[in-house]
Amino acid sequence: MSQRFTVTAFSKSDGGRNVSDIQGEVNQLFEGDEPTPSSSNKEVSFNTEVVVVQGDGNPKESSPFINSSDAAEKSQQYDGKHMALFEEEMETSPMVSTMISSLANYSSLPQGSKEHEEEADNEEEDKKKKKPIKAPQLGTLMGVYLPCIQNIFGVILFLRMTWMVGIGGVIGSFIIVFMCCSTTMLTAISMSAIATNGVVPAGGSYYMISRSLGPEFGGAVGICFYLGTTFAGAMYILGSIELLLIYILPQAAIFKMEGLEGAEAEAAMLNNMRVYGTIVLSFMATVVFVGVKYVNKLALLFLACVILSILAVYAGVIKTAIEPPDFPVCMLGNRPLISKGFDVCAKTLESGNGTVTTKLWNVFCDSPFLNATCDEYFVNNNVSFIQGIPGVMSGILKENLFGNYLEKGDLVAKKGIATVEGPDDTLTNSNRYVLADITSFFTLLVGIYFPSVTGIMAGSNRSGDLRDAQKSIPIGTIMAITTTSIVYMSAVILFGACIEGVVLRDKFGEGVNGNLVIGTLAWPSPWVIVIGSFFSTCGAGLQSLTGAPRLMQAISRDGVVPILRVFGHGKANGEPTWALLLTASICEIGILIASLDAVAPILSMFFLMCYMFVNLACALQTLLRTPNWRPRFKFYHWALSFLGMSLCLSLMFICSWFYAIVAMVIAGSIYKYIEFRGAEKEWGDGIRGISLSAARYALMRLEEGPPHTKNWRPQLLVLVSTDVEQNVEQPRLLSLTNQLKAGKGLTIVGTALVGTYLENHPQAQRAEQSMRKLMETEKVKGFCQVTISSNMRDATSHLLQASGLGGLMHNTVLVSWPRNWKQADDVQTWRDFIELVRETTAAHLALLVPKNIAAFPSNGERFSEGHIDVWWIVHDGGMLMLLPFLLRQHKVWRKCRMRIFTVAQMDDNSIQMKKDLTTFLYHLRIDAEVEVVEMHDSDISAYTYEKTLVMEQRSQILKQINLTKTEREREIQSITDSSRGSIRRKNPAVVTTQLSVTEEQPGASSKVEKPEEEVQLIHDSTTPTSPATPLSPATEGGAQTPGSAQVQMTWTEKADGEPAKPPGTSTPEGIKDIFNMKPEWENLNQSNVRRMHTALRLNGVIVKKSSEAKLVLLNMPGPPKNRSGDENYMEFLEVLTEGLNRVLLVRGGGREVITIYS
Repeated sequence: MSQRFTVTAFSKSDGGRNVSDIQGEVNQLFEGDEPTPSSSNKEVSFNTEVVVVQGDGNPKESSPFINSSDAAEKSQQYDGKHMALFEEEMETSPMVSTMISSLANYSSLPQGSKEHEEEADNEEEDKKKKKPIKAPQLGTLMGVYLPCIQNIFGVILFLRMTWMVGIGGVIGSFIIVFMCCSTTMLTAISMSAIATNGVVPAGGSYYMISRSLGPEFGGAVGICFYLGTTFAGAMYILGSIELLLIYILPQAAIFKMEGLEGAEAEAAMLNNMRVYGTIVLSFMATVVFVGVKYVNKLALLFLACVILSILAVYAGVIKTAIEPPDFPVCMLGNRPLISKGFDVCAKTLESGNGTVTTKLWNVFCDSPFLNATCDEYFVNNNVSFIQGIPGVMSGILKENLFGNYLEKGDLVAKKGIATVEGPDDTLTNSNRYVLADITSFFTLLVGIYFPSVTGIMAGSNRSGDLRDAQKSIPIGTIMAITTTSIVYMSAVILFGACIEGVVLRDKFGEGVNGNLVIGTLAWPSPWVIVIGSFFSTCGAGLQSLTGAPRLMQAISRDGVVPILRVFGHGKANGEPTWALLLTASICEIGILIASLDAVAPILSMFFLMCYMFVNLACALQTLLRTPNWRPRFKFYHWALSFLGMSLCLSLMFICSWFYAIVAMVIAGSIYKYIEFRGAEKEWGDGIRGISLSAARYALMRLEEGPPHTKNWRPQLLVLVSTDVEQNVEQPRLLSLTNQLKAGKGLTIVGTALVGTYLENHPQAQRAEQSMRKLMETEKVKGFCQVTISSNMRDATSHLLQASGLGGLMHNTVLVSWPRNWKQADDVQTWRDFIELVRETTAAHLALLVPKNIAAFPSNGERFSEGHIDVWWIVHDGGMLMLLPFLLRQHKVWRKCRMRIFTVAQMDDNSIQMKKDLTTFLYHLRIDAEVEVVEMHDSDISAYTYEKTLVMEQRSQILKQINLTKTEREREIQSITDSSRGSIRRKNPAVVTTQLSVTEEQPGASSKVEKPEEEVQLIHDSTTPTSPATPLSPATEGGAQTPGSAQVQMTWTEKADGEPAKPPGTSTPEGIKDIFNMKPEWENLNQSNVRRMHTALRLNGVIVKKSSEAKLVLLNMPGPPKNRSGDENYMEFLEVLTEGLNRVLLVRGGGREVITIYS
């Protein structure tokens, strides 16, 4: 009904009424309102504040645009004007004209450290005034190119590049550099595609991977990238300490190395690295904690040091072509000597007084005299000079083309110089020669070198500070990688062309007066390189300690790893204090390793894994062709991404198969932890997309044909009923489902509601939520489905037909036995149940009907002993064999033993049957006891006839439900009269039967007189039949009438007060009375009599053998083809299962489900 209200605009001066009051009035206006002609042409102008009308309470799409309050306010101005057609949707769908500005200027940039620092400085001066965030202004050069250059060029170039060329040769080193640079270039192409596919907030690589591959992969790779960045900080600190203690200030060493040899000297050096590394780490962490802005201000200075050092190297190379520098290397035979122990490279010197020995003589001889005993190799070989840097035009490149790998402790020797070595020469005075400090091989060089090409993510990490990230990131990153790759490749060739091989292999410059080898090449002075590389290395370490905690903070705030949430907190300005503490602790682990050559492969693993997943993300998005995959960067291809991914994986195992496996185990553990314990996130990631594509592919494959018998497993459709509150009425049905799903497969839990979809949609949602909650509780993995139809029969039929998709269809229906089917108000329930049985048969579906489902065990119960009994009456495809096997896979039934009973007729050989059945079970690989039960033909008992008689009388009454009141009374009276007449004709004095019907009507009632000694059918609405009561003639239930009355059969007492015994008892009086009823039995349907006889006989045998069994599985007979016998069918099943606690009625689907073949 339409109701009209008047809405009055109010101004800010109306302080008496708040917004919520008027909003309520507006909400009332729009509820059920209909426009009228008188109001449609009115235009209302609002000159005061506009009231925003909220939505209808239903959750809308989470978006920065839709449901925006500002846009909603603006959109109200259009109501009733030119957009009247859309005026009802203005609330949730604002006008484009009001939204276009927000859409164009949308930015998800969070406040970075710079803004936080500025706010902290100005907080006291201007607390109330909110400082607006500056629009990002960085371009490609300052925002991407130079940061990438600074991060890529690092400690390895200055400390290990020359040694790598000397050990691996120019060709081998060029291959290593080319492989690593190709990997980063391919990764940069993939990263550019991802970074230009929409707005990338500050968060860089972690954000890209997590949003492309999902929270599990994102969290795992994000933590690996964090560990890589942290260990990179340790590597840079170790590099700076190495520069300090070896090349800048050797006398600062706490553990002195003079006079120490071999392992002792190495241990002293490592201890120095640990002590100074810890000190430097503490200092750097303090600087980062105090203020990141100081690190950012020093970044340009550090970058200038790097560029200046590289330019000095190129200047030195050019100078060698014009005027090679004088860097003599003293050689004894073909062995370079450590230059610290002597001043003149000669054995003796000629002086005015004669020949004088030198300090070198004293090193190898026991006295300074010419007749002293000297080292044999010293005596047999001459001392000579060679130029350490012969120059780029000298042709030394040919000697350095190929590798010269050394074992630890091997001598660094020059090829092509004559040397005399005795057959039994042993290496003495080893501390005077240049020796290899580690065993070198190709894969080690890859692991040590790869960190020098990392740092390509620096541009994407600053995406929030860029003016146009989608343009700057691809151009800047690819230009930076191109520049650094050219520098690295040219450096390999130029080092090999300029520097002598023995000098290249001299890792610490011991043969060139302790100079940094690359420094000897630099112009104008080696100190340019030493000082420049020291500052650039310190700067890189500070950058790592700045970036890693922010990465950890981003991961923690995402909430994907619950255990890391504490690291999302920090100072008031957002600085990640706890994450910085964690980073410093992990970095200390790298410091304690103390060897640059040992730390480098560790961080190589983590960076390679990160790059591998960037490539995987791009390849997946490209191949899946998700609609949202529209990168502005067009120069990518899935094949390039796969090549990059393959290179990353190959390099991981090339560097170190052990570290690669450890890194994968760490990532895998994090992945599984996030999968089981992490927060549910829906980021529209590629893994969800690949799941959809894989599911589609698998479904199409399943369509090719039905599964083979070996692959058959119960794909369950579980039909449950719900109460008024939409809660599941039979929770144990899902417990049984869980216990049956040891065979995995599909599970669909469905329920049916009566009504229309529009009116009952909320109830359907509540029912689905209730089912999902129960499925989680019972640990049932599957799907929910709710069907709404005008009646329950159709709704259930729709569920049966429409559930599943393609080849992934249910093949088994699990439905509970209708427990109250005898009650007057549940007539339709058993009719629907029988129709369901017929439909499953027609659809060739297996049917499982647990009877007395409330008595079935929950998932928490355990049977310590007992039996699962299978009564195999007819062959149904092997379902009866398979189900106990599946049940016994579950811990509830695991300790129960399986017994199989089968029934032998008169002409069957029961002994042979048992042998055959035992052999069959052996071939099926099923352990079970076998027993053959012999059922001989016998006369149909009087009790059977009486049960049939009672059943048919009850069925005739049930048939009257659809008749009118008058017709029903007339029909029941005729049944009563005929029953009484036929019995009285035989013996009117002994037993009479009367059918008495009493219906409660408003203002009318009818009664039929009843003799004392007779069998009565009494309407009794106050004593309903309990579904748990076993069927017997004394408690046979009645039928439904429109008046909700119940029919219940009772045996009345005789005249002398003795209770009458039911027919079929062994007393002579009882037998006599029963046989007096013989004419009534002649009118019974003989088919029903035979069915009742079978049911009673089978029930007697089953109860005798399996009354103590934990579960009885039994063939379920099919319903009669003639629908007029439906009422009797339920009675037969009740009689068949009478006296059994847990029964699972099984009906096969018409195909074999178990096989003896492998």
